[in-house]
Formats: sequence, structure tokens, C-alpha cells
Amino acid sequence: MLDLNALSDAIEKHGKVARVVLAEVKGSAPREAGTSMLIWADGYSGTIGGGRLEFDAIHTAQAMLDGGPITALHRKALGPALNQCCGGAVTVVTEVYDITRYHAMMDGFEFQGIWARAVSDEVGALPKSIARLIARKEQDNTPISTTFSAGWLIEPVWRNRQPVYIYGAGHVGRALARVLSPLPQYEVWLVDVRADQFMDIPENVHECWHVPPTEIMAAAPPNAAHFIMTPEHDFDLELCHTLLGREFAFGGLIGSATKWARFRKRLAALGHEPEQVARITCPIGDPTLGKNPQAIALGIAAKLLKTKNSATAQHMGKKEQSA
Repeated sequence: MLDLNALSDAIEKHGKVARVVLAEVKGSAPREAGTSMLIWADGYSGTIGGGRLEFDAIHTAQAMLDGGPITALHRKALGPALNQCCGGAVTVVTEVYDITRYHAMMDGFEFQGIWARAVSDEVGALPKSIARLIARKEQDNTPISTTFSAGWLIEPVWRNRQPVYIYGAGHVGRALARVLSPLPQYEVWLVDVRADQFMDIPENVHECWHVPPTEIMAAAPPNAAHFIMTPEHDFDLELCHTLLGREFAFGGLIGSATKWARFRKRLAALGHEPEQVARITCPIGDPTLGKNPQAIALGIAAKLLKTKNSATAQHMGKKEQSA
């Protein structure tokens, strides 16, 4: 899936970026079709599965960034030649983007939410079968799977990422930001008034210490997820109070069952009805994973993914019933 925000952010920071995508996967492979990564002169983000396949892809992409072609297509068997025992085969497409090509791509979108382009030489018109598939997906407003056919690569475009706000850049907050940052469906904000807490934060995470957290929360879009984990219980309570005064998709508070029992009473005293207070989840994470910050972050991320996937499935079910 093409993540426009991640691509534009990388171009802004690095000037020229190569995007590597698994256009087609046959048999056993480390990742599925549509998996992609971004590569620049001295680094990269994401993964197409590691191993020799990824090592060669990075080498090829960096050679292209250094003056090679702007598009390349390679077919790789995941066998002895790559010292990988998956046994399948993949088609890898590498495309180089700078700001000029990015804007040209944006101007060239012919289909809503779908990016279709020729990625090999001597390619004819878009196959009629693929054109019909695209038309059907547009009409139904349903996502299309990554498809490679007759030299054409068709990908869904990820335009609308869910905003995730993490209040508190302590051990758990930083760990959660690192866990969520590679996932293309989220745009992560790490919020804390302590500017010295933003250590080793991924470059695609928004760092915010110059605006009060309550103001940031009040300005967040209604589809945002909020995770409250500051070092002060009174500040946590203030943020919970602010959150319950607005629309939100998910609200989580770090703490024990005892802390949450006290917070429920205090929030009720502030005028919030019990069913409204119950919209905030506390404790968060998965207690069976332990209390290590990274383990807590993994549990929170898993819960968020399950919540988002469940909401998407329910939405698609309603669309099918109304069709």
C-alpha cells in the first residue's frame, strides 16, 4: 500500500528517496505483496522481509539514487541463489522519487485511492481486466489489493492515517511511539512539556513540547486515539477530563485498577456520566506480557490494531448489507 504521507515526509527530509515494493509474491515469502520500504542515501525505513532479498534491494536502490534509472523491476527466486529457504518468488519494483516526481505522481492519479502505472519497458495500455477491476472497486468504494499484471503495478493509496496522540514521553510513551511509527495506518504525535524527554524518537513521529498538552488534545480530530501516560496523576486526570469533553475514537489511560477506580469517582464529581467515563480504557496493554515498557507498548499497540481492524470490518459489513 502506498503511504503518501510517509513518502512525502521522507522526500522533505532526504531530498531523493527510493521506494521498494513487492509487486508480486508467489509461494512462500517473508512478506506479502504490497509490502514496501523507503531508502535514502544513508538509511532506510520499513522492511520487505530482511535477509539477502532486502540487502540486495537496498544496494540496488542506493545505486539508483546515485544516478541510475528511476524505475527498475527485478524477479527474485527465494532459494539457494539468495541463500534463503522460503522457496517462493517475488517481483520487486524500485522507483526513485524527488519532489518533482512526487508532484507529477500526485497530478497523475486517475483513480480515487488507487495508483496504477507501468513499471517495465514495452508495456501496452492498461489491461481491460484490470481496468474493469479498478472501476468496480471505485464504484463500490472498496480497497483494491496490490496487483501486478502485464507490466502494470496497481496499488491502494493510504491517504487517511489515524492520528494517535501519546501524552507523556516517559519510558512507555517513547516505547509506544517506536512501536507504532512503522505502521502506515497511524500518524503518531508524542506530547510532553519536557523537551529533554525526546530521545531516539523515530523521525516520522511528531514531537511536541512547545504547546500545552490540553490544547493539543482539544485540537485533535475526532477520529484520533489518545493515550494518557504522564508522570503526574493530577495531570492525567485533567487530560481525561478534557478528553471526555470532546469526540474521540479511542482513549486509554495507563495505571492500575485502583487508580482507575479513584479516577472514575473524580471524573463523576466533575460531571461526567458513568457510560461516558467508561469510554476510557484503563488499565491499558496486556498484563500477561509483564510491566517492561516495551511489553506494555506491544500490548497497547495490539489492542489498537484489533480495535481498528474490528471497526473496519463492521464498516465493510454495513456497506455490504446496504448494497
